[in-house]
Amino acid sequence: MRCSKCGMYFDGDAGEGPMASISGSIMGDEYTDSYYFCNKCKVYTLQEHHDRFLGDDDTRVRGPISRDEGDHLVKLIRQCPRPWDKKCRCPAHLEYFRGQLD
Repeated sequence: MRCSKCGMYFDGDAGEGPMASISGSIMGDEYTDSYYFCNKCKVYTLQEHHDRFLGDDDTRVRGPISRDEGDHLVKLIRQCPRPWDKKCRCPAHLEYFRGQLD
């Protein structure tokens, strides 16, 4: 994974993995968003993974995302005790996925 602004490689072995990740199920498909923070650029990069019930998986990278917006989303995700659980319906999951979960 690389920074969407400067192209720096995020080294998971050096502790540069995602700051936060969250999964949710929408219409039978699983969506997983992972936020990476670049210490050089001070922006976030979002990796979106879409695991389709019918069809091929898809992974996209978005960004750069401002530090303010990224910090807000990471804080929201961290409010969930089980962000990896696509069936979780806690307030953080519902807000993050805008009430669109199955």
